Amino acid sequence: MDLTRTEVKPRKRDLRGGGSAARLGLLTLPAVFFALFFAYPVAAIVSRGLKTDGHWQFGRITDVLGQSDIRHVLWFTTWQALASTALTLLIALPGAYVFARFEFRGKQVLRAVVTVPFVLPTVVVGTAFLALVGRGGLLDQLWGVRLDTTVWAILLAHVFFNYAVVVRTVGGLWAQLDPRQEEAARMLGASRWTAWRTVTLPALGPAVAAAALMVFLFTFTSFGVVQILGGPTFSTLEVEIYRQTAQIFDLSTAAVLTIVQFAAVGVILAVHAWSVRRRESALRLVDAAHTARRPRGAGQWALLGGVVTTVALLILLPLGVLVQRSFQGAGGAGGFGFGYYKALTTSDSGAFLVPPIEAIGNSLRYALAATAIAVVIGGLAAAALTRRSSRLARGFDALLMLPLGVSAVTVGFGFLITLDKPPLDLRGTWILVPLAQALVGVPFVVRTMLPVLRAVDGRLREAAAVLGASPLRAWREVDLPMVRRALLIAAGFAFAVSLGEFGATVFIARPDSPTLPVAVARLLGRAGELNYGQAMALSTILMVVCAVSLLLLERMRTDRTTGEF
Repeated sequence: MDLTRTEVKPRKRDLRGGGSAARLGLLTLPAVFFALFFAYPVAAIVSRGLKTDGHWQFGRITDVLGQSDIRHVLWFTTWQALASTALTLLIALPGAYVFARFEFRGKQVLRAVVTVPFVLPTVVVGTAFLALVGRGGLLDQLWGVRLDTTVWAILLAHVFFNYAVVVRTVGGLWAQLDPRQEEAARMLGASRWTAWRTVTLPALGPAVAAAALMVFLFTFTSFGVVQILGGPTFSTLEVEIYRQTAQIFDLSTAAVLTIVQFAAVGVILAVHAWSVRRRESALRLVDAAHTARRPRGAGQWALLGGVVTTVALLILLPLGVLVQRSFQGAGGAGGFGFGYYKALTTSDSGAFLVPPIEAIGNSLRYALAATAIAVVIGGLAAAALTRRSSRLARGFDALLMLPLGVSAVTVGFGFLITLDKPPLDLRGTWILVPLAQALVGVPFVVRTMLPVLRAVDGRLREAAAVLGASPLRAWREVDLPMVRRALLIAAGFAFAVSLGEFGATVFIARPDSPTLPVAVARLLGRAGELNYGQAMALSTILMVVCAVSLLLLERMRTDRTTGEF
């Protein structure tokens, strides 16, 4: 017995040391990636804006923040982001429950439908909502109500974009929670509400917090929606940075606003990491296929009907307007036809060096490359961050989310001025666009996989290590079978985000290789009904490509033959 103890204790010390070394090794590649393609470009932009003759002008920060119009922008940016996040959670959490616990016909198609808005360029969705709530829009025609240039139009558009974030992030974990825990509470006398509040809600806490964080960051940096629907009345930090950079050419003010945005997001992420770390615990996960069942009773069918109605009004209606406009007027005055789609196959030297239809292939190639990069970088980071004992690891966890909260305009300009000389002379290469897109995809991979990875009982890894398994084999044999589903969801998110990324891509995509969002923006920026119709046609194609891709993903992730989902 004594000999056994003396052999086991050193083994445990080796495991702890080996675990720390493995964690640092896994973090190396993500750290280098973010240092080169995020920190370096952003720092270069800030340096150009606040340095004069080689000296830092920090007094400029006080000058900018002392302006009343800038303070108003900061207040509105924060207020609308909080309101958008709360409204999105309120509307989308019932949908997360329905997709997690109910099995019904058309579920895979509906899940793909709710994710489509997330990849559409903001300028396109803003225009679609303008057709609904603006002058001459659907609401104006039916009831004489206009919501454009009001905060309500902005909030509804933000819910439209981020509904899928809550449904897929929270629903992904909810589907794997063992329902027998809640049923046990009911048997002990707890009401349905009490059982859900005391058992299920605490288990969902990390996923809800992660979804809320992503929604807040996206709405905090909102650009296209606010610019189109808010008009000159409303301006977020992202809109103001763009205005100061591209219209006024005041790089110092833009640099100050970038620093403010960066600092605010850093504080938010630090608070989020602290709160999630206090709530997370090992969860009992089961096969998602065993938790979903057909609705039973009038209440559950009413809930399902309410979610379907919400999706129809909030998502399908704007998308329907988008499709309708891609055909309207193309067949003659007041008629319908395929004229706008046919025009995409011809080259117009005034807007493109190649036919706009080539943007489809470009977008797919870029998105696939960006997804591969995001899954590798995000997967390594999530695996390393599973063990939360290191402060360095916790800090890096928060830093991984910063690309979602820093101006895409800043990142795009940063790429142009930093990656133009050896050994990182990438401006003339195709990989520049996937790198920019992957920056936004990595946080989705990490936030989707991390709650599930942390829910895996650590004793299983320790048992595998005691039996002689290396860290890599322990990951392959213990973690991977349990998180394969989350990995597929993460890949789907990364692909969807890459397809619709616009803010940084618009500055670095080559004229002969435009992406779909860039092509749409160029067409919308030119006068004429033909250009507008082609923009709607390209947007409809983007929507269809995304829906088909997501539907294929749904079939893959619900494949019963593997027995691992």
